Amino acid sequence: MFRYLAILLLLPAFSASAQPALTASDFDDYTRGKTLFYGFQGKVYGVERYLPNRRVIWSFLDGNCKEGVWYEQDEQICFIYEDRLAPQCWVFTRSGNGLIAQFEGDPAQTELYEAQDIGEEMLCYGPEVGV
Repeated sequence: MFRYLAILLLLPAFSASAQPALTASDFDDYTRGKTLFYGFQGKVYGVERYLPNRRVIWSFLDGNCKEGVWYEQDEQICFIYEDRLAPQCWVFTRSGNGLIAQFEGDPAQTELYEAQDIGEEMLCYGPEVGV
C-alpha cells in the first residue's frame, strides 16, 4: 500500500474555484464502490471507502476507521460520522487528476485532492478492547 501512497506526494493540488461543484448524483456516480486516497499540501491525509446508499468509511490511515453517511446540502457534500455528528461539508469538483474537496467551499480553508484509486481495501483494525 505504501508504494501507492508515494504517488500521492507527486501529485499537485489544483484550485477548485474555476470548476462547477459536483451534484449529489455526480458525486455518487464518481465515488460509489471506490476507495479514494486524499492528499493535503503534498502529504497523505486520509482514505475513504464509498459504499452504496451514500455510506462511507473514513480513516486517517491509522487503522482507526469511522463509518458515516453523506448527503447534499446547498451545493456541498456533507458527511456525518459515528464519532462526530456535526456535519463536515465540502464542495467537490473534478480536475484532470480526480476530485478536489474544498472545506465549506471556502478557499481559505482546507483543500484536499484525490491521490489515487488503488482498488484495494483500506486497513481497519477491530474495536479497542480493555483488559
